Amino acid sequence: MIAGVPWWVFMMILFIFLSGYMAFRAMRAEKKLEHQFIEREGNVYIERMREERRSKEDRRNIQNQ
Repeated sequence: MIAGVPWWVFMMILFIFLSGYMAFRAMRAEKKLEHQFIEREGNVYIERMREERRSKEDRRNIQNQ
């Protein structure tokens, strides 16, 4: 006992801090995963827009000839 505090109280405090650290790590990992998903979906959307633009230009060129 340090200063009249039982050892298990220190263990509980340690576990509280450890739990907070693990929650922070999980939150950062989730944010990174979400960012990657958004990036990937954005690239799919942009590629779809480019493809649509190409097809419109091709149709326009065929009509003008």
